[in-house]
Amino acid sequence: MAHIEEKHEISDIEKVIEADKKNSSMLETVFEGILWRSRFFVILAVISSLLASIVLFIIGSLDVLDVLAKTWNYYILHDHSYDLHAKAVGEIIGAIDLYLIAVVLFIFSFGIYELFISIVDEAESESGSKILQIHSLDELKDKIAKVIIMVLVVRYFQMVLEMPFNGALEMLYLAVSILGLSLALYFLHKGGGH
Repeated sequence: MAHIEEKHEISDIEKVIEADKKNSSMLETVFEGILWRSRFFVILAVISSLLASIVLFIIGSLDVLDVLAKTWNYYILHDHSYDLHAKAVGEIIGAIDLYLIAVVLFIFSFGIYELFISIVDEAESESGSKILQIHSLDELKDKIAKVIIMVLVVRYFQMVLEMPFNGALEMLYLAVSILGLSLALYFLHKGGGH
């Protein structure tokens, strides 16, 4: 019975659409066509975000290669003119930060392409990654927000590594801030349904 009512409602909607098409003027038809095709300007944001993502992936990888070169110099060539451990940890965390920002840009470019231009057929196949399937602006916003929060967490820890501590009170502030960050991540994870 519900199936028959649903079919009847779809039929009524199709009748309204057909009547609207018959009543629309030539100017309205042309304007709506232009308006609909204007969505292709989104391709500029897609290409720009994708290129920025690729650049950040390259920069992050070059930073990791720099750490490898410094490690080679430190252990093999015995160049102890710098603190390798502090430099390596800082640069690797910085590279992770760049990778996460690159992922944000990649998800953004992929998402707005799927929302405004066309569904990517390969992403819909069984071998496609489900993380890149985006069906609404809210879904895109949620995915980007989660990655941005991870960027902030990584950036925070990079800043903590570089920060000098001058007393017990500053160490207490650090402990409280790490506790606050941990609680925020816990509630974010809990709210995500994981």
